Amino acid sequence: MGRFKRNLGPAVPIAGALAMWIVAVATVPAETGPAVPGPQSGASAPAQASGYVGADTCMTCHEDQATKASYADSPHARAADPRSPAAAYGCESCHGPGEAHVEGGGDKTQIKNPNTLRSSDVAEICLTCHNRGEPAAWDGSQHDGKNLSCVTCHSVHEAKSEASHLKKTGVLETCGQCHRDKLMKLDKSGHMPVREGKMDCASCHNPHGSRNNVRLLREGNSVGEACTSCHTEKRGPFLWEHAPVRENCATCHDPHGSSNDRMLVAKLPFLCQRCHVHTRHPSTIYDNAVINTNTRIFNRGCVNCHQNLHGSNSPSGHTFLR
Repeated sequence: MGRFKRNLGPAVPIAGALAMWIVAVATVPAETGPAVPGPQSGASAPAQASGYVGADTCMTCHEDQATKASYADSPHARAADPRSPAAAYGCESCHGPGEAHVEGGGDKTQIKNPNTLRSSDVAEICLTCHNRGEPAAWDGSQHDGKNLSCVTCHSVHEAKSEASHLKKTGVLETCGQCHRDKLMKLDKSGHMPVREGKMDCASCHNPHGSRNNVRLLREGNSVGEACTSCHTEKRGPFLWEHAPVRENCATCHDPHGSSNDRMLVAKLPFLCQRCHVHTRHPSTIYDNAVINTNTRIFNRGCVNCHQNLHGSNSPSGHTFLR
């Protein structure tokens, strides 16, 4: 009998603790969570959501905005996607609760209109969902610092491009609104293949921002790294490196366009003489003592002999000769 009691003793407190846990769980009320409409009810917000009237009410006056292809056929209108505005409060996901707006007879001061908000407020709305990938670098970027906003380039309801909800027909036209100087360079004889449609501004730049550099470049931490992501044959390291190449390709080349050969910022040999003013060669091609023998004024100038300007792996290549 004593042996039986010893075996029963430890089981009693365990059974009692288990019974108390079951009672505690049974008496805790279930959490209902916030009153947020599910994916199937995104078109009309529930009545219990304070201040929200639902998309159906909005469309009694703004039906044209909801039915335009730029919105209706876009990811914003896909209620099946839990990250879309239509899966939450529909129109009011971006424009805010509309009850005061409706009761005020369409009072525009009682609703959020991104076209009239401060740039920081617009970004706060858009970045609620667009918080991944490229847009995630917007805060603190150059465009953000210039007080531009998402609606400077994009429009949800009045988009004119086939992609990205741009206000203009394409990336080139959108960027060209501000960057007129870069757009005009594309009309020069040597230019990036942008006007032919083989690439656009966003091929090299991320307009939403960059964490790594000051040029909104997509690749690398410098202009050189961005250029060599395509021009891999110019990528080092080389045994002998040309300082301008190592520092910045744009020292010699204009990446948007130039009327000079190879999109150089100046004609040869004048480009070389910007740095090489005191060398074993005469410092000017107009020296009358050597004008008849100076080969720098013919063909490609200095590059007639110094062809490996981007770098050389030859043991005797410190002068970058061919």
